[in-house]
Amino acid sequence: MNLHTYKRDFVLDGQPWRIEAPSSFNSFGSHLFFGEQCLEKLKCIVTDGLVTLVHELNLQDVTGKPGDLRVEVGYFSFWSVGIRVWLNGELIHESHPGRDIHDGERRYGPQKERVQMHKAQAERWARNKYSVYADIGLGLVFFAAGKITGDLSTAALIGAAAGLALVAAQRFVKVDLLGGFAVFGTVMLLISAGFSLAFQSEFMVQIKSTVLGLFVTGLMFADGLFRGGKFFGTRIQRYLPWTIVPQRVAVGLGAVGLVMAGLNYVVAVGFSEDFWLTYTTFLDTPLSIGMTWAVFLWAKERAG
Repeated sequence: MNLHTYKRDFVLDGQPWRIEAPSSFNSFGSHLFFGEQCLEKLKCIVTDGLVTLVHELNLQDVTGKPGDLRVEVGYFSFWSVGIRVWLNGELIHESHPGRDIHDGERRYGPQKERVQMHKAQAERWARNKYSVYADIGLGLVFFAAGKITGDLSTAALIGAAAGLALVAAQRFVKVDLLGGFAVFGTVMLLISAGFSLAFQSEFMVQIKSTVLGLFVTGLMFADGLFRGGKFFGTRIQRYLPWTIVPQRVAVGLGAVGLVMAGLNYVVAVGFSEDFWLTYTTFLDTPLSIGMTWAVFLWAKERAG
């Protein structure tokens, strides 16, 4: 999807020329126009780093007059584009006089380490994407079932059934559907449904997040302290663009789960049901996301 197209005009022998530089989430480019005729399109992938794109052509082929044209299109940063136009080796136009259009390439250009990192990330995504899709699909099934039925116990059972269907489907497909959290999510949905069915009081529904949170926290700590994060840490790696220390992730998320379980209990016991509903709807998720992201940054593997 094109996010923005930068336009840089210049005049050569009284005739209009133009550079259009479209940018998207994963690429940027440069299109050279003579009048309304597009003469050349260049493109570069963002993950390869910023580079200076160069158009070179013989004017004889375009205008009928002899001469060699060179147009350099460079990014000062990821959101600013400049051009320099050369005719027969002489600079005749700068869109941003005094600024170096190669600055972005020097700062963010291709580096061997970066290229290798992005290549490794692409390979990891190709290997893990189906399990990520399975996890997301399982969550969407639970959400849709909850909206349609209006009953979280029923939604949990439907979500668990979808998870069991994934387990069965894995026997017939070659791609990895269960390498993420689909199996774990299925088990948790079954436990959640059983909890809701066993305890019908509104207060027990409020502290269900605390009980289940402590259960998951215990699993996280056990995985991190005794198994080096081989279960949770290695699975979470599938969702991150950088390499992490699995043990740190498991222990860190265990700590987050403990804090969130404690907060939910304090709010459920010490405040009104209306306030608890506001907390669990609007405050719980942003808090947990913020702390989880901090754990991911703390667990990031440092070179050396």
